[in-house]
Amino acid sequence: MTIVKTCGKLYWAGEYAILEPGQLALIKAIPIYMTAEIESSEVYRLYSDMFTYSVDMRPDSSYALIQETVALVEDYLTAQGVDLQPFSLDIRGKMERQGKKFGLGSSGSVVVLVIKAMLAFYDRPAERDLLFKLASAVLLKRGDNGSMGDIACIASEDLVLYQSFNRETVAQWLEKEDLPTVLARDWGFSIRNVEPTLKFDFMVGWTKEVAVSSHMVKQIKDNMNSSFLQASKETVTNLVKALQMGQEETVIDLLEQASQLLEGLSSDIYTPSLRQLKDASRDLKAVAKSSGAGGGDCGIALSFDQDSTTLLKKRWADLGIELLYQERIGHDDESEG
Repeated sequence: MTIVKTCGKLYWAGEYAILEPGQLALIKAIPIYMTAEIESSEVYRLYSDMFTYSVDMRPDSSYALIQETVALVEDYLTAQGVDLQPFSLDIRGKMERQGKKFGLGSSGSVVVLVIKAMLAFYDRPAERDLLFKLASAVLLKRGDNGSMGDIACIASEDLVLYQSFNRETVAQWLEKEDLPTVLARDWGFSIRNVEPTLKFDFMVGWTKEVAVSSHMVKQIKDNMNSSFLQASKETVTNLVKALQMGQEETVIDLLEQASQLLEGLSSDIYTPSLRQLKDASRDLKAVAKSSGAGGGDCGIALSFDQDSTTLLKKRWADLGIELLYQERIGHDDESEG
């Protein structure tokens, strides 16, 4: 039996703008994991703990995402000259509680997980760009309207600067050309790891409100104009520089700017709970903002001294915001689950 895992992700900056080709976003891997166990079997058996039953490869609407991922990876493997065989695949780790999703990119994580499991099962290399392209291809074929930034981050398991590609172009290639041809092309994306030189606490607060990202994206995308896109790109570029150069106050200012850009885009992004999560960092050596599509789910905070961290966590707790994850970045003792 082979076991693989994938993490979750949260945006620090560049949300919404990243939906346009050539835009930038800074996205952080969150080590809350899904795992997959894969082993040889006489017949195909796919199981996810999201559901109460398992399936084979006969179409099932609940398992469509997993089945379509399996089919696409098998296309890739066949083109590589691999002899296919049936397997049993078990997926566990819901990235939710009591039916409420955390908003950590669980669908992207599932796709990358299935790809990783299958490549491991067939003993094939799983480079980041290959994982990214295969997972993006699955979602593009499904008509997914996301930026694929979640996949860039989940495939990297790091803090990454992602530059988006033209998804319409690649979707057209996938319609007209075979998979190996499309995979061999230059899609025009980039994924770079970012190493902050600062010491700070990174925290994730969960509002327990569920956001429907695809619905929010459709609604808000129309509000984006060239000045928003330019401002977002500059903010993300400068934020990455400030993190790499250790400029604490600049990081705080730029995350605040990123937050204001989102607020200017739509009043739906900051729900009352996300507004409270953000305002809780006021008068501290810290900054908080919504993350991703907004309208619920999680927010993030960066705190630059211990007193601010303690006080922010207390304020969140008093507001009923759950500390989902905390990590000490740049400290010797990296994370505190």
